[in-house]
Amino acid sequence: MSAITPQVLLRAYAAGIFPMAESAEDNALYWVEPEERGVIPLDGLRISHSLRKSLRRGLFEVTVDADFPAVIAACAEKTPDRRSTWINSRIVALYTQLHRMGCCHSVECRQDGELVGGLYGVRIGAVFFGESMFSRATDASKVALVHLVARLNFGGFGLLDAQFVNPHLERLGAIAVPRAEYHRLIEPLLDRTADFFAFDKDDDPETVLAWAAGRR
Repeated sequence: MSAITPQVLLRAYAAGIFPMAESAEDNALYWVEPEERGVIPLDGLRISHSLRKSLRRGLFEVTVDADFPAVIAACAEKTPDRRSTWINSRIVALYTQLHRMGCCHSVECRQDGELVGGLYGVRIGAVFFGESMFSRATDASKVALVHLVARLNFGGFGLLDAQFVNPHLERLGAIAVPRAEYHRLIEPLLDRTADFFAFDKDDDPETVLAWAAGRR
């Protein structure tokens, strides 16, 4: 994969493939095409009572694309609960280039000016391909996800890709779909116009919650 470029990466996503590394220390990358793909239906996000409470209390200042390098660096960090990570230096470099091209975005959550949670992912047409998320405070990554889904619904997106389903994402509404079904879902969306920046109500919890629930 020595010749991988941001353009190759975008074509791979459109074909249902994405890169990973064995570990942060291993500079090699390999392509992944799961037999079953994790997706979060944009009308199926599950927001628990406690998460709604966190949102309504305004515990976090939520921004978009305010500090992409800090978000991807935090997602790459090892933690006591995450002993290894698949984000190596090549991943960081490639997705930072995609961000500069306007194809990769971050959502940040801050408390008292400190970055405490967030996520990042790739945008093609009306599909958002979620890559990774991190949390240094209770509910921070979940709040970022709720704000992302509200933004995607408001902007006319059709699908949020989650790559794989794990217990954490399953509790938030992620489902697994077979590879063929996944391709059927994304193909008409890749050339559809959607506006990632149309939503401007991240400071209004009730509006965020309404759009995160799939209001169209």
